[in-house]
Amino acid sequence: MPEHEQSFTKYILYVNRQENVTNTFQEIGVPLPFINVLNSRGIIIPSPIQFATIKDSMDGKDLCGRAPTGSGKTIAFGIPIITKIPKARPKKPTGLILAPTRELAEQISVELKDLAFTGNRTILTVYGGVSIKKQINRLNKGVDILVACPGRLNDLLRQKVLDLNQVSFVVVDEADRMADMGFLPEVKKIIHQTMKDRQTILFSATLDGAVASLTKEFQKNPIRHEIGISTPDMEKMEHYFWKVNRDDRIVIAINLIMEAGKTIIFTRTRHGAERAAKQLKKEGIDAVALHGGKTQNQRDRALAAFTSGKAFALVATDVAARGIHVDGIDCVLHFDPPEDSKAYVHRSGRTARAGAKGKVVCFVDKAQHKFINVLQRDLKFKIPLTEPIEINNISSDKIIKNEQAYKDNPKIKDSNGIEQPKKKIRTRNRNQNDNTKIASNIFTKSKKGKIRKKKSLAQPRSQQNSFVKGKLKISRKKRISLSRKK
Repeated sequence: MPEHEQSFTKYILYVNRQENVTNTFQEIGVPLPFINVLNSRGIIIPSPIQFATIKDSMDGKDLCGRAPTGSGKTIAFGIPIITKIPKARPKKPTGLILAPTRELAEQISVELKDLAFTGNRTILTVYGGVSIKKQINRLNKGVDILVACPGRLNDLLRQKVLDLNQVSFVVVDEADRMADMGFLPEVKKIIHQTMKDRQTILFSATLDGAVASLTKEFQKNPIRHEIGISTPDMEKMEHYFWKVNRDDRIVIAINLIMEAGKTIIFTRTRHGAERAAKQLKKEGIDAVALHGGKTQNQRDRALAAFTSGKAFALVATDVAARGIHVDGIDCVLHFDPPEDSKAYVHRSGRTARAGAKGKVVCFVDKAQHKFINVLQRDLKFKIPLTEPIEINNISSDKIIKNEQAYKDNPKIKDSNGIEQPKKKIRTRNRNQNDNTKIASNIFTKSKKGKIRKKKSLAQPRSQQNSFVKGKLKISRKKRISLSRKK
């Protein structure tokens, strides 16, 4: 089934059954050239959020909308902004779309590219992690619609290579994530620099709290549209909370990935994501890391590898994974527990999409039991903490509960019974850095018996400046004086 048909099926699941799905784009005022572009993609009928919002937007009204991820919001605000804004002069765009992440900004630009071409409008995407000079050069030539992340956009404004005083149409996409990531002060600063009589459209998964304050400050009598459920359906997922020691997490994760299938693994830190991905690779699992420390090219390659199936696991931080929408995720693994119930829901929502089922596993260390109890209370869960189990119930003899069981097996098998080679786990020699070995690695004796430093040194300087005789450390200065006496 084509992607747009899968998405539309999802809309129908969320919307009242009495919704008239025979409405067309022509009925809501979409110009014929744009309808032809949509039809060429196989999009014939507007989704509920498109049908609800496009007409109001085309009429010049402010609106705030709530709809599930993948519901067609980009087209819902894209067609009105392309249609309504005038052509821009150099450095003075007339349309602005704000997105919380680089990935989402890129997705918006790609989806609107052919529509913008049809409407004789140009689009530029600006975000950090790539050359700012190229972006400045494009702005100098003139860009009609700017799709931007707040951080890089403010950098351009500070350098005075961009002026927003001609922006007559502003879109804030995923405003709730903007708030979660701490971008709202920057967003407000940006919007204040646009035209006072602009049209403002806001989309968010929630329309309360900080998002409500944004609406109150920048929108004029906004029309509110809410389509579908506001959060992922937790009941469509199988949830597991496993007691796992920190040292055993990689081993258990390997077994889980082979049983469950395509998996997104969430860690709290960039370093944790990078380390987990490297450990999985070392043990024969194709894994890629995605975090804020990566360059844009590295992020693009990682995401492409995971989307295409070349990589079986994506290890990501919460912030980096926002704006990433990949279908066919079999399992979500909370390698590190989420910060709160909201983060748990957002992470877990990567699976069980478009009516499919998914599995969610959370690793719990001994020190985290109390926190998990609070988390489950907030989620209204009553799921017991258990030892790692076979989530597909393939066979009891394949259960790997700890690292020792893994080490005892020369090979491990995947869910299809195919043997996978297991690489040897390197272990450090705890005695390799004792004082005697450090000294022998740093110094050598000449033919005359004099002690001198070796030319190539692998040790840190803190260890290079001391000589060890037995258990006594002798400073470099004192060692030289002793050698002279001899």
